[in-house]
Amino acid sequence: MKILLLSAFAALMMTLTPAAQATVNPACEGRFVNPVSDICWDCMFPMSIGSAQVSASSLPDTENPASPIQFCPVPPPIFERIGLAIGFWEPFALTDVTRAPYCMVNLGGTSINAGQIGNGGGKRQGGTSTGAFYHVHWYKYPLTWWLNIITDLGCLQGGDMDIGYLSELDPTWDDSSLASVLSPEAFVFANPVAQAACVADALASAVSRPLNPLFWCAGSHGSLYPFSGFVSNQASPQAASVLLSERMDYKLHRQGMILDSVGADTAVCYEYPTPIMPKDRYRYQMVNMYPDATQCHPFGRTVMKWEAGHASPASRHNFGYLIWRKRNCVYL
Repeated sequence: MKILLLSAFAALMMTLTPAAQATVNPACEGRFVNPVSDICWDCMFPMSIGSAQVSASSLPDTENPASPIQFCPVPPPIFERIGLAIGFWEPFALTDVTRAPYCMVNLGGTSINAGQIGNGGGKRQGGTSTGAFYHVHWYKYPLTWWLNIITDLGCLQGGDMDIGYLSELDPTWDDSSLASVLSPEAFVFANPVAQAACVADALASAVSRPLNPLFWCAGSHGSLYPFSGFVSNQASPQAASVLLSERMDYKLHRQGMILDSVGADTAVCYEYPTPIMPKDRYRYQMVNMYPDATQCHPFGRTVMKWEAGHASPASRHNFGYLIWRKRNCVYL
């Protein structure tokens, strides 16, 4: 119901604001995500209390606190609260990956006419015929909160669905040189030796979870640097779209817009800024244009396992992904 109300409100606002009226764009397509049937609910697992798993899963898990009982500091006069250390995976964000500027894939394929606001183009850099450029939109998507699956406010992302980031408004997204302002270390890894190390990350993510020490690698998808919408060698549109979703996640971590919980006894009480994205704490699942409610995948895992049947010859290269995040918290 909240999604329907939000969609109606967005449609009304676009009607009232001439500079942001919805238009028909033949390159734009999409559909609203069904919050029940389009979601891979098995991806919430495994769940844990302390270090003990209370539900099994074929998907890899991350580190959890050793003790199930945690004491978290709070302001006076209480000073300390006691609770259970739980771990689970929550759906917390959606991404649009599209070649059509301002195409809101996960909002029914609505195309917003923003006039001269932002950069709707994207200058090709490098001139390679195998490259591609996509825009990415990031949505806050607190589905666990909406469905009241977990009721403790300290253990889930609350609020309503919201558009958190539009790459069209970011001048660094179509300029790899300007993007280096946010990631100056990218120059260190722009060499064959550093990129060859990503083979280990690709193998690890294919059989289990990605390797956080190789933070510049996106497994089988390519490099997480630079923080721009250019893919130099597009093996497949699915691989490129997943890479850019992962890259946007990392970019928002670097900008302090995403916080992460940490599965250690001394850090489980709060969320923390993490300028280097912990890759193993994230999963992705396709929800547009061909929803896959049966599986999700760790960051960096090859798309060869699932891409068959998730594209058509008439594809306009519009994709939508649900991003899952590992959550460690203290449940009261």
